[in-house]
Amino acid sequence: MTTPDYDTDFYAWTQAQAAALRDHKWDTLDVENLAEEIESLGRSERFAIESHLQNLLTHLLKWRYDPATEPRRGWRITIRNARLDIAKRALGHLQNYPAQYLATAYRHAREDAADETDLPLTTLPETCPWSVAQVLAADFWPEA
Repeated sequence: MTTPDYDTDFYAWTQAQAAALRDHKWDTLDVENLAEEIESLGRSERFAIESHLQNLLTHLLKWRYDPATEPRRGWRITIRNARLDIAKRALGHLQNYPAQYLATAYRHAREDAADETDLPLTTLPETCPWSVAQVLAADFWPEA
C-alpha cells in the first residue's frame, strides 16, 4: 500500500501519519509536512483566541453603549460563549495571550460595534475601558 500524498489527499495523509506515529513507524513519517501542520495548529489556536476576544469585546461594547433592548439575550449568549471559548484555548503558553492582544482586539471591536449599532465611533472609548480580567470574568456585565 502506498502512503497517501499530502497534496492530493490531505485527509488520508493525516490518518496515515497518525497511524504511523501510533505504530512508531518513524521512517514512514512525512516529517516536513507534519512539522508545518503542527505549527499551523498552534497558530490556529492563537487566531481563535483573537477572533473570540474581538467578538467578545464587540458584544460587551454593544451591551454597554447600545440603547437597544431587544437583542440583549443574544448578546448575553454570545458573550458567555466567547468567554468559554477563550478559556478553553488560553492555556499554557497562550495563557497571557488575551492580555497581549486586548488593545488590538479592542480597536477592531470598537469599529465593529459602531458599524453594527449605527452609533458614532466617538461614542465608544478609544481604548478598552476594561481590564482583561473583567473582560474574561463570567460575572462581569458593564453597566450603562
